[in-house]
Amino acid sequence: MTTVRRAAELGYSTVLMPDVLYLPAPFPSLAMAAAVADIRVGTFVAAAPLRTPRQTAWDAHTLTTLTDGRFDFGIGTGRPDAERQTVEVGLPWGNGRERREQVVETLDLLRQLDGERRTPIMLAAGGPKALALAAERADIVSLAKDATTPRSEVADLAKHLRDLAGSRADDIELAMNIFAAGTRPLPAWTKQAAGIEPEALEAMDSLMLLRGTPRQMADELLRRRETIGATYITVNADYLEDLAPVVDLLTGE
Repeated sequence: MTTVRRAAELGYSTVLMPDVLYLPAPFPSLAMAAAVADIRVGTFVAAAPLRTPRQTAWDAHTLTTLTDGRFDFGIGTGRPDAERQTVEVGLPWGNGRERREQVVETLDLLRQLDGERRTPIMLAAGGPKALALAAERADIVSLAKDATTPRSEVADLAKHLRDLAGSRADDIELAMNIFAAGTRPLPAWTKQAAGIEPEALEAMDSLMLLRGTPRQMADELLRRRETIGATYITVNADYLEDLAPVVDLLTGE
C-alpha cells in the first residue's frame, strides 16, 4: 500500500491494477487501496473470461459501494495470454464474439446492480466491433494499439470513435498508457512489453513514451490532448516520481 499512499501524496487521481493470476486479485486489493488513501481506484482491465459475468458485476458493484463511487471499472475480452489463465481457473476461453458477449452481459448486470448509482466504465478498443461497443457503453476508452502505431493512426482511431459515439462523444474520456517517462534510460523489459528494441522505440516517437524535462512532458501531454483528445493518462508505477512534476504543472494550468 506504500505505492498507493505515495500516488495520493503526489497528486495522482487514480490507482489502477491489472487482472493477472500472478498478482494479487484486483478487486479486494483495490478495496484496500481505497481504504488507505483518498484516491480513485480501477481495474486496468478485468479480463471477462476469468470470471462469470455475474461474479464480475457483483465485484464491481461492491467496489463502487465500498469506495463511495471512487471506482472505475475497466473490463475487456482478455489479452492473448489470458487464455492460459482461464484454464487455470476452470473456465472456457471462448472465441472473440463470445468474449465480447461476456463483456456486454457483465455491463448489463452491473447496471442492474448499480441502480441509480452508475459505475464509470472503461473499455479498451482497437477493432471495429470493440470500437462500436466502446462508443455505445464506455465512459473511458483506452485505444488498444501497440507501441509502434504511428501518432496519425491513433488520432484517426480517436476521431472514428467520436464519430461512432455521436452525441455521447463529449462524455467519453480517451485514455493513453505510458510505460516510461522522464529522462532515465528505458528499462530492460521494454523489448518484452513493446516488442521492439528500446533504441528503435525512442527513435520512432512512440506514444507509449513520454520523454524530456517536466515542462517538455507537460507540453507533449497538452499536444496529445489537442490532437488526439487524450485526457486520462496512465503511467507505470515505476515512474510515479518521474511524472509527478508534470502532474503539478498540469494541475496548475
